[in-house]
Amino acid sequence: MPLSVLQKAEKELVNYRNKGASIIEMSHRSPEYTEINEQATERLKRITGADDDWEVLFLQGGASTQFMTVPFNFLNKEKTADYIDTGSWSSKAIKEAKYFGNVHVPFSSKDSNYSKVPEDSELSPSENPVYTYFTSNNTIFGTQFQKEPASNGSLLVCDASSDFLSRPIDMDRYGLIFAGAQKNLGPAGVTVVMVRKSFLENQVSEPIPTIANYNTHIEKLFNTPPVFAVYMVNYVLEWVEEKGGLSYFEKFNTEKADLLYGEIEKDDFYRGTVEKASRSKMNVTFRLPSIDLEKTFLSEAAENDLVALKGHRSVGGIRASIYNACELESVKALVDFMQDFRQKNG
Repeated sequence: MPLSVLQKAEKELVNYRNKGASIIEMSHRSPEYTEINEQATERLKRITGADDDWEVLFLQGGASTQFMTVPFNFLNKEKTADYIDTGSWSSKAIKEAKYFGNVHVPFSSKDSNYSKVPEDSELSPSENPVYTYFTSNNTIFGTQFQKEPASNGSLLVCDASSDFLSRPIDMDRYGLIFAGAQKNLGPAGVTVVMVRKSFLENQVSEPIPTIANYNTHIEKLFNTPPVFAVYMVNYVLEWVEEKGGLSYFEKFNTEKADLLYGEIEKDDFYRGTVEKASRSKMNVTFRLPSIDLEKTFLSEAAENDLVALKGHRSVGGIRASIYNACELESVKALVDFMQDFRQKNG
């Protein structure tokens, strides 16, 4: 989280704008929260360049709930959706979608331990997909789509949880985008869903449970939203605009990633785990010559105030997450440590 946002929330936590109460204590139907919700909606549309065809929803249940909600709304046994399989999260989404209709997988990198995302020429789409689903950034394996994938004429549905607002995207290509807030957007507890009104015309004819129907949340504030999480998202969006928007963060995140990957590439002591063309600018993953050396690396890094560097439990190794709020100085500190560690242990 940006420090300035945390400090702003700290000042308002007990007494929000001299109202005599914390925003946490206020009704989700109060004018105070209504203003927050509207501000966050307009800021997000302005930042992404979304036009009036887009709706913005702040929902609960995490991105994993969207694995079910998307096919519930748009997929049935008479329809086929294309799901590009590039990691754990896309494979989980595929599992959920199969409960509702036909799923075609135009590409999977599972056999290579998810070490890459596909080039368009590697995709084998179905004949008439109702949508094409992909995970834009894969936190566990450290891969990222550098641009929107080909979709055989269908609109894209994207799980953008771990790189949302890190760079500009082509909104015209999408029908729906969702993102858990807890990487670039705010604290855990809220999932942002952006859905195109015209895409909703493709909803299935079968009954959809009320709370799982996107139109339910578009028509009114159906159930209690995660008020404090949305409040924080609103301030993060304000910070994104003040910094210069998505073009600023694209340049900033590239600078950080280039610095870190440059150190990894210097020799064979540090070894990247994914193909260069698929490297993530959010989650930089690498290995050392041995598991014992990796344990030492993590231990000594922690002694130097460099934390949260342990790779996901399913793959091991080292993972540096350098999301929007990660300062360049933090990456430089990690690179300095990596140089010293190599000199002592290489």
